[in-house]
Amino acid sequence: MTTASLPVDPYAPIAPASPVRFLYGVNPLAKLLAPAPAMVLLVFVRDAATPIAFLALACLIVLVGARMTGRLALLMFVAVPVLVAVMGLGFSLWTDPAGVDRSVAVLRIGGWTLYAGALQVGFATGLRLAAIIALALIAGVATTGPDLARSLVQQLRVPYRIGYTAIASFRFVPRFRRELQTIRQAHRVRSAAEPRNPFGAPARVLGYVVPLLAGAIRHAERVAMAMDARAFGAFPTRTERHQVPWRVRDMVFVVLLLAASAALFWALWP
Repeated sequence: MTTASLPVDPYAPIAPASPVRFLYGVNPLAKLLAPAPAMVLLVFVRDAATPIAFLALACLIVLVGARMTGRLALLMFVAVPVLVAVMGLGFSLWTDPAGVDRSVAVLRIGGWTLYAGALQVGFATGLRLAAIIALALIAGVATTGPDLARSLVQQLRVPYRIGYTAIASFRFVPRFRRELQTIRQAHRVRSAAEPRNPFGAPARVLGYVVPLLAGAIRHAERVAMAMDARAFGAFPTRTERHQVPWRVRDMVFVVLLLAASAALFWALWP
């Protein structure tokens, strides 16, 4: 058999997934669908034990299944606790004292009293919101926008016109970042004067807007011409070089997370 007659695989190779950092090998739809029922049901719970359990479960999945970067560590170990504290205190102050005036008074300032029941309600609400955010991180920390768009097209049969448009929009973000860096470097090379007053930062930002807008228009024209040259939208279906398949591991992940969520609700539902 000659080289010319060998079968050619038109699809890009699927990136291998680590058995430890398994979240990167799970289908994006599985990472979205598996925690969705728990996120919906957490809206209706009023105790603190249930959101604490789901917060711990979500953090465990993220710590085991995703690479720990500095940004992720800052988000999980600093931002989430601060968010719980701020929201818990805020909701405690907004709680109607008439509904909790039979509990112990924690703080009195003049005629205003902060009751322990208000703190309980406020921090239960803050923990509930933090648990929902932590469950959303399961998909957020290990999923790229293009893979999610491809999965929606390949598994949910979303029209490829919408999916490819989403992929093109995701590609705009890193390009804008590079163009902004180039514009800043050009300003420094040309020794652009920076106003030394409180309005200096807004003026500097406004100086970036026009070049970025011009670059965005040029890039959008090139993308439109490239899509038109490839007969984008001419046929009802279109092949995709990058496959995002639904595999057995995805079903196992969904079933296990749904089972864990059901067990926690069964054990902790008030």
